[in-house]
Amino acid sequence: MAKGFRGASGNLYRIARESVDRSLNYAYRDRRAKKREFRKLWIARINAAVRADNLSYSQFICGLKKANIDIDRKILSELAIHNPENFSELVTIAKEQIAGTTGAAAGC
Repeated sequence: MAKGFRGASGNLYRIARESVDRSLNYAYRDRRAKKREFRKLWIARINAAVRADNLSYSQFICGLKKANIDIDRKILSELAIHNPENFSELVTIAKEQIAGTTGAAAGC
């Protein structure tokens, strides 16, 4: 498993074993971290797109939930980038749902 490692990490048994163990731990950790990083990226993209329509990310998600629109953040991010006209329709729907329910009991 240490094939391709450079220097002592690829030649000396003990150091190679430690390097492989460390790399496997990093791989395990980072497979989970990657999911968090992508979710953060999608949320940032959606937030930037809805801010152009004078709405916040949390209000947008709240409006979509009230409208019973179940689209995950990955797809919303792709829509915001590649199909802004379709995304703006979703923003309009979310705004209508938010405007229709006002007051303290209207929270998501």
